[in-house]
Amino acid sequence: MVTLMDYPGPAMLHFAAGELNMPFSDTVKYCILGISVTLLLLALGILAWQSFRCCTKKHATYTRQDTVNSDQLYSDENPTAAGKYSGAPSTTVADVSTEVHRLSRCLSQAQCPSSESIQAVGDIGEQANIKQLQSRLVVTVLQVEGLQEHSQTCSLQPFVKLRLMQAGFEGVDVEGCKDEEGEGTSPVLWTVLQEWRTRVVKGSCNPLFGDQFSCILQQNKDELHSINLRMEVRDFDKFSRYTVLGEVRVPLGQLNISYPLELKEDLQIPQKDLVGEVLLSLKFLPTSQRLEVGLLKVKTIPTEISSDAALYARVSIQCNQCRLRYQKTSVVAQCLVTVFNEVLMFSLPEFPVEQCKIVVSVYETHTNRKSSKHLIGQLTVGKEKGSEDNHWNLMMRSVRQPIAKWHGLLI
Repeated sequence: MVTLMDYPGPAMLHFAAGELNMPFSDTVKYCILGISVTLLLLALGILAWQSFRCCTKKHATYTRQDTVNSDQLYSDENPTAAGKYSGAPSTTVADVSTEVHRLSRCLSQAQCPSSESIQAVGDIGEQANIKQLQSRLVVTVLQVEGLQEHSQTCSLQPFVKLRLMQAGFEGVDVEGCKDEEGEGTSPVLWTVLQEWRTRVVKGSCNPLFGDQFSCILQQNKDELHSINLRMEVRDFDKFSRYTVLGEVRVPLGQLNISYPLELKEDLQIPQKDLVGEVLLSLKFLPTSQRLEVGLLKVKTIPTEISSDAALYARVSIQCNQCRLRYQKTSVVAQCLVTVFNEVLMFSLPEFPVEQCKIVVSVYETHTNRKSSKHLIGQLTVGKEKGSEDNHWNLMMRSVRQPIAKWHGLLI
């Protein structure tokens, strides 16, 4: 026998769908419905606009690619049309064959869009620039011969220091600095573009190197006449007191460097080049035997524009080829004329000032790099250097008075 019992259900099941009443009036309901429809129409409009822009941009891109490809295919058959789109490179530093030249011409055409594609794209034509092929200089140091004639010792450790230098404007009149003809005219201010150094070969008077260096030249053919390659043969010393055995200077403007060349030159007597100017102030106090060296300004030509490039100087006092003391200036941001206005004081109680000389070394450094110290140039003032006797004599005649004068920064 089955007994049926009737249990009451949950209270929520007794409400029908039609019995639910929202606590809003009809006006509020219609406003919410209108806002929903408006947002839906706005979303559909944005979707349609984005689809239209995507289709238009894709069509323009296909048009530009088809035009460039067609120009490349018919570049050999119509050389006059290709000449309108890309210019010839300013200089050539490698022996380029006909096939490589044709491919380079096609590459330059692909980088610069044609006139039809500029009209199709619109604003892209305003940003298009015609790019020229960059010229690369490759230097290989092969061998140095006959070093026993330039050194009194047989235990040499030679290496070659290379500098790529460009002549700039004329500097100030520096005493003792003469040109190649021996005339006392204003020397040319040089800029060091690149510096390289070969490996050290120990115990050889005829070392073989085979080291290769390269750089990109931004100059055209006319500016190559002002660029020289200076190669110094030095004897290595672990205390950085290198002995220069000789040098060779190669003017690039007098050579056809479009093709590989092999040069063999005799070593010449090393000469210094003017790379900057320093305004130096000297004052001697005989009672206290003190020498005050004021570094006021340094004028150099920066090789590259860098926000973290800075200069500092190291001033040392030497007597009988021995460095006695040295001091460093603060680091100042590099510009065309770097202002220091610092005075360094040296006490010389043990040595007579007539037997001493001042050596100022200017270094370039980068605050964001490690081990980036780079020597720009040096200058020497003292009785031992005849070219600087004028400033030294003025200091000795005008004791207790600072005497300022420009000096050439040499390297």
